[in-house]
Amino acid sequence: MKISNPHNLVTAPCEAQQRYGIRVSLPVADPLRRLLPEHWETVHWYEDAATRDRALEDMSVRHRYSRIGDAPSVVYEPVER
Repeated sequence: MKISNPHNLVTAPCEAQQRYGIRVSLPVADPLRRLLPEHWETVHWYEDAATRDRALEDMSVRHRYSRIGDAPSVVYEPVER
C-alpha cells in the first residue's frame, strides 16, 4: 500500500543497514482489514534497539486527539533482522 505523503515519514538514508524494527499490522478480526490487502503490514526500521524501543513506546500511547471511547486496534511488534 502506498503512503499518501511519504515525505512525512521519518526515514534514515540507508534503511538496509538498520537492524531493529517495529512491525505494524492489524488484528485478524479488525473490520478495516476488508479495505486493505490480505496480509497488510508495514515495518519501520531503526539503527539501534534503544531508538526502536522509544519509538515503540511513543506509537503505543493513546493518541491525544482521539475521541473519548476510540481505541485504535493496531498491533505493534518489535522485530530484528
